[in-house]
Amino acid sequence: MNRLLNDRHDTVSLSQSATTPAQRSAAFWTEDDRDVEEAPDYAAIPMGLLSSSYRDPENTPLLDPSAGDDDREIESEDLKATLGTEYQAEEKALVRRLDRRILPIACLLYLFAYLDRSNLGNARLQGLPGDVLGGDPTGKKFDWIVSVFYFSYASIVCQIPAVVTSKLFPPRVWMACAAVGWGVASTLMASAYTFGSLVVCRLFIGIFEAGFGPAIPLYFSYFYTKGEMGLRMAYWFGFAAVAGAFGGVLAFGIQHIDSSVSNWRILFLVEGLPPILLGIATLFLLPDRPESTTFFNERERKIALNRMNRATRGDVGATVNREHIYLAFKDWRIYVGGVIYFGLNSALASISAFLPTIIATFGHTNAIAQLLTVPPYATAAVVLIAFSRASDIRQSRGLFMATACSITGAGYLILLLAQHNVHALYFATFCITSGTYTTIGITIAWFAHNLGSETKKATGIPMFMAIGQCGSILGSHIFPKSEGPSYTKGFAICCGLAFLAAFCSCVLSISYRLENARKDALYGKVDPNASVDTRELADKAPTFRYVP
Repeated sequence: MNRLLNDRHDTVSLSQSATTPAQRSAAFWTEDDRDVEEAPDYAAIPMGLLSSSYRDPENTPLLDPSAGDDDREIESEDLKATLGTEYQAEEKALVRRLDRRILPIACLLYLFAYLDRSNLGNARLQGLPGDVLGGDPTGKKFDWIVSVFYFSYASIVCQIPAVVTSKLFPPRVWMACAAVGWGVASTLMASAYTFGSLVVCRLFIGIFEAGFGPAIPLYFSYFYTKGEMGLRMAYWFGFAAVAGAFGGVLAFGIQHIDSSVSNWRILFLVEGLPPILLGIATLFLLPDRPESTTFFNERERKIALNRMNRATRGDVGATVNREHIYLAFKDWRIYVGGVIYFGLNSALASISAFLPTIIATFGHTNAIAQLLTVPPYATAAVVLIAFSRASDIRQSRGLFMATACSITGAGYLILLLAQHNVHALYFATFCITSGTYTTIGITIAWFAHNLGSETKKATGIPMFMAIGQCGSILGSHIFPKSEGPSYTKGFAICCGLAFLAAFCSCVLSISYRLENARKDALYGKVDPNASVDTRELADKAPTFRYVP
């Protein structure tokens, strides 16, 4: 530790003997000889930089005596003793480096994942029902092709085992295999000539994407703090909106190709091949966990591990804590999160599959309808980033989620009440896309911190996602062709679910605030930058605080 302190400008004086209880409890083991060193003088360290894992009711900072048993915590303690302007500059540089490496890969993967799951809406206008489904006059076969993806993707049998198992493998290998898998399945849809072959391909797309989407929030939590997660999740999930806009432009261009091959087959090929190539690149470019990746030098690794421990320090590495799996299944807040996700995914599924068709009912040609889907998606991406950034700064998610849900509900109300005003109807699509994408992005960031430990995140995130994706199954069946162009039933259901999600967001936010207040009363207020030991109790640990 002394070698590290001497290398830094902001040194911390050490007391000659541990004379107070706080100093005695701060003695820790070194990596080399496991001898007990003298405790640092806490008066010389800013309170915000102390790595306290517990505060007693008198608000005396105490270090966890067992912290010395963890090599990662030793390195973290050494670093925290030298925190200052220079360290903060190093940390910011590291975050920028992570952003440049992780975000482009993760965002491009999600772009093509979302294109491959949602391109049926564009393919429908390019003649798929007439070529493969015998015209499908009722639209029921098309609805089942849309929804069958969610039977595998939304299945708890697929999502939870996949994400928990992902902890046991290097992230780059896991993500690469998932991308290649869904890319192959999507490409094979171009060769489909029967209803059954389309169903099988969609099932496999769902299986492979089930191991990717819910694993990304867990992966991001290895590198980003709770104050950074909202914006990064917005960048990542925002590419779903980018996919909607890009998919519309791509479909518009492909629809003007004069070829003996059906336009929708070309669409599936163009959108299915890139994730295969990107998956192979991911194997070589995506960083593994902070403690094992070759992307860091040793100094960067220490800083990354310190950041990883800042709000939670739980079951890290290729381990699974069975008790935390049980804690996830017993946590009522995860089920409320599932209700929120259910409501918004019913809207999301209907948007991706039926927005071009709905816009076509405004009186436009199919080609123009494809193009008019672009502005609502582009606006949604901007609103998502703005709301997520604000929620990071305020360290509050519930208020922003309730607002976004209400915007979605208002959009559906306009669709119900202004059915003869084309301009109002088009404006409503902006409200629906902006509110829906924003809520889903912030929800993921919310639970990525509030579940406390890696195993509980690996269980809880796919739990609420699986519950929510059942809403996608509903959303793909409430806009039957026979009810167009008004779609009164579908709009009314989505409107009610959006306002229900707004109410549930308020309930969750209030419950988190009350629980934080209860812990503050029992254990005293905590330093938000302190390392919190969540290995045993996950989010129930005395010094863990929720983002409300």
